[in-house]
Amino acid sequence: MKKISAAITGVHGFVPKDVLTNEDLSKIVDTSDDWILSRTGIKERRIMKDGASSDMAMEAVNALLRKKNIDPLEIELVIVGTVTPDYPFPSTANVLCDKTGMKNAWGFDLNAACSGFLFALSTGSQFIETGKYKKVLVVGVDKMTSIVDYQDRTTCVIFGDGAGVVLLEPNEEGLGLQDFILRSDGSGRQFLIQPAGGSAMPPSHETVDDRMHYVKQEGKQVYKFAVTNMAEVSAEIMEKNKLTSDDVAWLVPHQANLRIIDATANRMGLPSEKVMINIQKYGNTTAGTLPLCLWDYENQLKKGDNIILSAFGGGFTWGAVYIKWAYNS
Repeated sequence: MKKISAAITGVHGFVPKDVLTNEDLSKIVDTSDDWILSRTGIKERRIMKDGASSDMAMEAVNALLRKKNIDPLEIELVIVGTVTPDYPFPSTANVLCDKTGMKNAWGFDLNAACSGFLFALSTGSQFIETGKYKKVLVVGVDKMTSIVDYQDRTTCVIFGDGAGVVLLEPNEEGLGLQDFILRSDGSGRQFLIQPAGGSAMPPSHETVDDRMHYVKQEGKQVYKFAVTNMAEVSAEIMEKNKLTSDDVAWLVPHQANLRIIDATANRMGLPSEKVMINIQKYGNTTAGTLPLCLWDYENQLKKGDNIILSAFGGGFTWGAVYIKWAYNS
């Protein structure tokens, strides 16, 4: 019996129609296009004015199911990576299944901040590899504008809203997910955190007045950890699987900061033309960045391509996933 691997057999994304440019932000906080662009690489980001994370995920999922000509009732499991769920409970996956008619699926949310899609992809693949399921959806979605403080110029320039989804199916050709390395270090939580709203600091007048329900970030500390760990784990998965820079067709890096992306590519020995970048138009959509990259670049991917996905997120969380692309578009 041939070994079963979990292959991505389809991808789709969704971004809201409303655009927030650097020039728009300069009218809200003390910043400028040059300041933002030189530090992050971001020109604009998409904003979800009406609706929740599940609504963006629904658009992406419905489009993927139509593209693949799959009945929603065929989907067996849905894993949603997000830090901006519709509600504390029920899960966004639960709401998403209802909105899309995936009534035979069960699902859950996974919170690993910007590494959420990687953690969800690695988790979902296990259900395929064991032979338990044939069709699993992995979603990365965040409505970051719902937790961004537009009085804080250090964070509000970074984030945007968006969603992406991939379909996982069994593969016996040796394609699909080959390996993953995932890491977490909770001692870094103080540097990138949404302090209030959980059991450690329940909502109160004081937490709202003190603006504690928004993202708080110590930029220098996060940058230092991200540059080191995202680059190192990407190099580590290459070495573990005996891959050279010539063997790797694409790096799919988390779109947080162009300098972090460049540092990761340099550590891997990859030229810029092998690096997926869309940060300039979407900003940091947290769990949405990696599937949105795959969606944007899908037509350039070839069956058998060696692809490394890499991310770093609050908490801290980080990791890399090695996949062999399973189809030609």
